[in-house]
Formats: sequence, C-alpha cells, structure tokens
Amino acid sequence: MEKLVIEGGRPLQGTIEVHGSKNAALPILAASILAEGTHMINNVPNLLDIHVMLSILSALGCRTEMREERVIIDTSTVTTSQIPEDLMGQMRSSIFLMGPLLARFGRVTVTQPGGCAIGERKIDLHLRGLEALGANIQIQGGTIHCTADRLVGTEIFLDLPSVGATENILMAAVRAEGKTVIYNAAREPEIEDLQNYLNRMGARVSGAGTSTITVEGVEHLTPCQYTVIPDRIVSGTMMVAAAATRGDVVLEGVNPEHLTTITHVLRRAGVHIEVGDDIMKISCPTRTRAVERIVTQPYPAFPTDMQPQMMVLFSLSYGTSIIKETIFEGRFKHVDELNRMGADIRVDSHSAFVRGVPRLYGATVEATDLRAGAALVIAGLAASGTTIVEQVHHIDRGYERIEDMFARLGARIERYTSSPAAKRVSG
Repeated sequence: MEKLVIEGGRPLQGTIEVHGSKNAALPILAASILAEGTHMINNVPNLLDIHVMLSILSALGCRTEMREERVIIDTSTVTTSQIPEDLMGQMRSSIFLMGPLLARFGRVTVTQPGGCAIGERKIDLHLRGLEALGANIQIQGGTIHCTADRLVGTEIFLDLPSVGATENILMAAVRAEGKTVIYNAAREPEIEDLQNYLNRMGARVSGAGTSTITVEGVEHLTPCQYTVIPDRIVSGTMMVAAAATRGDVVLEGVNPEHLTTITHVLRRAGVHIEVGDDIMKISCPTRTRAVERIVTQPYPAFPTDMQPQMMVLFSLSYGTSIIKETIFEGRFKHVDELNRMGADIRVDSHSAFVRGVPRLYGATVEATDLRAGAALVIAGLAASGTTIVEQVHHIDRGYERIEDMFARLGARIERYTSSPAAKRVSG
C-alpha cells in the first residue's frame, strides 16, 4: 500500500494551477453516451475515479483514450447497457450512467454503487425520478433492471436536493418526449456545467444553478468538444492548506464565484484573500481565530466536502469552533486521527466541538475516505515533525498526485510504496 510521508512546519508559498473538477467531469463523461459519435472533453483530471469511469465506458463498448487532460470517447460502438458489478462497486458515480443508457437504449442493468464510506447514500431518488419519466424498475437481489419503451416528460419533485439524482434525471429527460421540470433540484456548479455540456450537444435545458430545472426533450444529440470547470473542492483544499501552514499561495485557473462560502469562512478566521477573475491569493502570516459555528448544507451553503479540511484549520485556531454536519452521518472519522496528532476535538451527535491548540504533532494516521485523507495531509503539512498518511488510494480518487501539488509550493512530501525507515510518531 502506498503512503505519504510529510515533514511538516513549512509555510506553503508559490503559485499553482487548479485542475479540472472531478465532480463535473464524471457526469459529463457519462452523458457522452447520449450522443452517438466521438466526443472530446478537455480539462479532465487524471484521477482514479476518472479511470474507473473510462473503464466502465470501455466495458460498455466505447472506445476511450486519455491524452494528458483531454479525453476522447467514441460512443458509436456501445454493445451493452449492463454495467459490470466489479466496476460499479468501485465508485458511486457509476450510477450516473443509468439515465444516459436508459435514454439511448431503453434499458440498463446496474448493481449498488460503491464509493467512500461516509454514511448512507441511497439511490431511491434516482430510481423514483426515472420511474416518473416512464421507466419500469425491477430489483432482484442486488441487481437493478430498468427498462422503458419510451420516456415521457413530467414534473418531478425531489424530497432532497440530491446532486446525483438531479443529474441522473436531467440526463434521462433530455431525450424524453415533451417537457420535464425538476423541482427542488440541487444547485451545485457541477450541475450547471452538465447543463452547458448537454446544451452544447443540442439539448434544451435551462435553470441549472437554481432549484428548478426545465428540460425540453429532443430526439437527437450531436457529439461535441467541451472544457470542464475547475475543481472547487481542490481549490478550497489548497486555500485551507495555505492558511493552516501560514503560507502565501496564489491559485490560478479557479472560479471564485464557486468558492464564495469557503472564502467567507476563511476571512472570518482572519485569512487574507484577494480575488481576481480566475485567480485568488491566500495569505495568513499569523494564527487564525475560531469561527463560532459552520453548518454543512447543500450548495451554495458550506460544502460537506470541505468540512474535514476546515476542521484542521480550526484545530490550530484561537478559541473554540463548532462544525455541524447535516449531509453525511459518517463524516467525522478523521476526528480520532486528528486527535492523535494533538488536536482537541469532541464529537457529540452531528456536531464537532474544536478547541484550537498551538500546534499539531506528526503521527502515523490513516485516510478513511477522500476528503478525510486530504485533511490529514494538511494537518501533516502544518504539524511539527513527521506525519505518515496511509491508505493514500482514497486521496487519489479526488486529487491529482496531491504530493506533487504541495511539493510545487515548497512542501516536503513524498510518496512511498513500502514503509520507509521512519519512526512511528504519536501525538
């Protein structure tokens, strides 16, 4: 198993460009199924999840190729609409293929998707939305068979503003007969990016970025070239890392509008942030102060995917901060690992009470999921001594060689495929 070894205590300094959004690229790659022919998708990050999606598309019969940050997909050679169970189990985003396959072929067979173990993540909203469009769904054991002679537009109200359900229903609806309206839709920027891609192919979608999305179904879509938006969670992670290490970092190729809530919280903590059109400068020469309370909620509120990273900064801030997690019930697994590094965090139900300490200390810790792993890397960068982060494969799902990103900013961080001769340090 690979691990990261970090010599902490060095402020991050320099300029770095943020890579494309994983959470935008995955549904866009899935949506390519909707239009027969060759698609060219730019600014796609070289991540484990991306390669899993490309493996699924290849298993369906597509011809795929990744050249640096460009993915070329030929969807004219699809031979099956059944997604292999082993690939479904590797990534939750594999469920995004249900809508496109159903819309194009009238059938799809899947099993329960995998992903990070951060709490219960049902797919009932996905299935209910597809049923509303006219799909017939049969569940046998762990296998879901979905068929439809035709899809017909309708009004769909989501009980929760689920990102995945919004995107899956949206992709199915673009080739349904008539108009579909999705109420209480998720508002994330990645959904707006998907809308723009679909419209580039000839779809008629409006309202993405608001709680009501309208789709006028079309009979035919045409392959296109498209560029994915920058990754706002990677951007936020780099912003927090700059603050936690008391560094001075410039991020290029970002969309500041997607980072408004994160920027607001960091400024409340005393971090200096300058904003340009597609550039942000983060500097934090002194210790930050506590933020009384943040609550994770759907966009545009504070994102659950930034909760672990922000907890690291609060661990090093003056005073006590409170973080309430309302999205996933299993998203405090990083707390024990941070406490091993000297943090003072107490969890009570869905809230974490974080009392800041002057410093963290190096330890051997385990990444339990994607964002928890990123948080532990930040903690290691800010800590005194040596930190070893194990189970790095979780981090690779969302960050393109995270050690290279931070090394370019002056961090001492290396990846090992076997245990280096380093003494296990405890907090």
